[in-house]
Amino acid sequence: MNPGNERVIQFGEGGFLRGFFDWMLKKMNDAGVFSGKAVIVQPIEKGMCSALSEQGCVYNHIIRGKEGVEESRIDVISRCVEPYTDWNGYMALAEQKGLRFIVSNTTEAGIVYKDDDSPNDVPNISFPAKLTLLLKARYDAGLNGFIILPCELIEKNGEKLKSCIEQYAEKWGYSDEFIDWVENDNIFCSTLVDRINTGYPNGDDICLKYPNDRLLNVSEYFHLWVIESEKDISSELPLQKAGLNVIFTKDKLDEYRTRKVRILNGAHTSLVSYGLLSGFETVRECVEDEKTSAFLHECIFSEIIPILSGDKTQLKEYADNVLIRFDNPYINHKLKSISLNSVSKFKYRVLPSIMEYKNRFNVYPPALVFGFAKLIEYYKKNEPNDERYAVDYIKNHSIREILSNAELWDMDIYDQDLEDMITEDVDKIEW
Repeated sequence: MNPGNERVIQFGEGGFLRGFFDWMLKKMNDAGVFSGKAVIVQPIEKGMCSALSEQGCVYNHIIRGKEGVEESRIDVISRCVEPYTDWNGYMALAEQKGLRFIVSNTTEAGIVYKDDDSPNDVPNISFPAKLTLLLKARYDAGLNGFIILPCELIEKNGEKLKSCIEQYAEKWGYSDEFIDWVENDNIFCSTLVDRINTGYPNGDDICLKYPNDRLLNVSEYFHLWVIESEKDISSELPLQKAGLNVIFTKDKLDEYRTRKVRILNGAHTSLVSYGLLSGFETVRECVEDEKTSAFLHECIFSEIIPILSGDKTQLKEYADNVLIRFDNPYINHKLKSISLNSVSKFKYRVLPSIMEYKNRFNVYPPALVFGFAKLIEYYKKNEPNDERYAVDYIKNHSIREILSNAELWDMDIYDQDLEDMITEDVDKIEW
């Protein structure tokens, strides 16, 4: 089945992509600068595609802030494909000539090469492995490649996704010609996304206006998409012509990415376990509380900004703006939502700041380490939503063993001073 006008394959049906990319796609269509819809592929076995399909893949999106309120009905999703129940339907996408773009958000844990992935194990393989099979079928059909825009918050996400695909191609014995096609006929962009999206407004009066919309989505006004590519794709994807805050660049992504991931995402990830252990439910509650607010300021202004390159005044202005966004009275950003896959998030968003601070000042940053300690404490005391291995290992091993586990952190980070600080902090009640 192809309802027509499908231009995008979208891996991921969660609140973020629906409140970010699908909202942008709606903006481009409404502005008359683009015409196309997205077909959603559910990247994991359990997801929201059934709920989307039940309401015709249409939902309402609400933007709220001190700037006002903007409401829109998002109708740019054509249909959903669930590889775990319809693998043939998924692979059939490879033969649709009109499809040109691939957008993904499978969390930081999604873009990973797994050596035990096999094409015989479909659909129980990773996102990059699924994509490799789709690209191979596309190549075999003699069709054009894709513009690929991963939105996962990892460094050089486009390059890493391409590297995973090339590793699978080599392992599975695909031809050099196919690997050349992957390299030359597809454009892998590295991107940075920035928007606070809170999903369904549980406990909020706004949901009373849409009692039958299970996919109602809420976000802030601010949005930024930085897209890095050697080739200029702005004419094919005219986001700027629709008035959207999108930056196309050849070589400036790292500057934007480091600022955003270390300050905004790093602050979120450092705060989330401490906030949950303190009994809070939202980021705004933490910002309004004296102790957690002081902790957040210490993380950002005393420990993260001092190790970032760039103009310190601009960095502080960005940080001030981030705290204003955190305090948006209309955004109930749930700590539980942010806590999803906290280990991989911490590895990419916070750990680099801790290690760089130690290298530069020869001491560990106390606030960021306190946040690390609270993550470990939360995992030991609760059942967080994360990969089973990470949850079980932290719950059942000592702090020394946790720090020494390179599978968790991509390196052995054990150090006696770090162990002592975390051990002491786990016993603290508050910052």
